[in-house]
Amino acid sequence: MPFAAKTQAYNAKINAVVLGTGNKAVQIGGNNVLPFYSFDAPIENPPKIGVEITDGALEEYTQPKLKAFYDGCASLEEMAVRAQSIPGVSFVALHLKSADPNGKNVSVEECAALAESVAAKVELPLVIMGCKDIEKDAELFTKISERLSGKNILVLSAREENYKTVGASAALAYGQKVGAESAVDINLAKQLNTVMTQLGVNPASIVMQAGSAAAGYGFEYLASTLERIKLAALGQADAQLQMPIMTPVSPETWGVKESVMPEAEMPEWGDAEERGVEMEITTAAACLAGGSDAIIMRHPDAIKTIARMIDELV
Repeated sequence: MPFAAKTQAYNAKINAVVLGTGNKAVQIGGNNVLPFYSFDAPIENPPKIGVEITDGALEEYTQPKLKAFYDGCASLEEMAVRAQSIPGVSFVALHLKSADPNGKNVSVEECAALAESVAAKVELPLVIMGCKDIEKDAELFTKISERLSGKNILVLSAREENYKTVGASAALAYGQKVGAESAVDINLAKQLNTVMTQLGVNPASIVMQAGSAAAGYGFEYLASTLERIKLAALGQADAQLQMPIMTPVSPETWGVKESVMPEAEMPEWGDAEERGVEMEITTAAACLAGGSDAIIMRHPDAIKTIARMIDELV
C-alpha cells in the first residue's frame, strides 16, 4: 500500500509585522504552518535573522574572527554598516547596554543620538534593544521612538511594569513597533499582549519576546513555551498569541561559560571563539525549530550557518 501523507492545515495564521520602510522593509510572521513544516503548507515568509551590534562593540568584540570581520571600522556606525552586509541578515539590532544605571549609565540623550546616527547610516530596518532597567528603558524607548519617527523601528521590549509608557509612546504616539517581553510563560505572554491591545496598540504592531536562554541553560522551558504559543496561535486560533516571536539569541549565548572560558584555563574544551559560535548556532536553530519567527545573532560565522539552514529547510 503506498504511503499517503496527511497534512495538517490551519485556518489561523501568525500576524505579519513589517519593520522598516521602502524596499528594505522586512516582514516577520505571516505564516499558517508550524516551523519548517513545508510539507504541510508553503512557508511564505521564512524566519528572519537580525545582527546585534552592542554600543560597546568597539571594545567588547575581542574574539579574533569577529574582530577581523570588523577590522577597519572606527565607529559603531561603521560597524553597523559592515554588519548589514552579512549574508542572510534582514535587520540590525542596536543593543544599548551602556544605558544601564548599574553600569556606565550613559544618558538617554546620548543613546538616542547614537541610535539616530546608526539609523542614518544603515539601510536595513532597525531594532532597538534596551538595558533591561525598567525605568531607563521606558525613557530610552520613548526618546528614540520620537527621534526616529517615520523609520518604523521595533523597540525591544515593553514589559509588564512599563508597557503603558512604552506602548503609548512608541506605538501610539510615534507609530513604531513594540516588543512584548514576558518571562518564559505562555500565560504571561498572552496577558501582556492582551493589556497592550487594550491600551490601543494594534496587534500588527506587536512582536513577542517570550523569553530567551542559551542551550543547556534552562532552554527546555523556553522550548516548551515557544511550542505552546505556536500551537495555541495556529491550532486554537488564539488571537492574543498570534503575534510573531523574536528571540535575542546572542546576549545569552555569548555570556555563558562555554563561550567566555579562555582556552588556557580549559584547554580540553578547545578554541573559545569556536565554542561560542557553536553555542550560538545550536541555540538559534533550536529557537527557530520551536517557533521563533525572527532571531538576533552576533557572529558572522554563526549567522551564515543559520541562514543556510533556513534556506535548505524552506
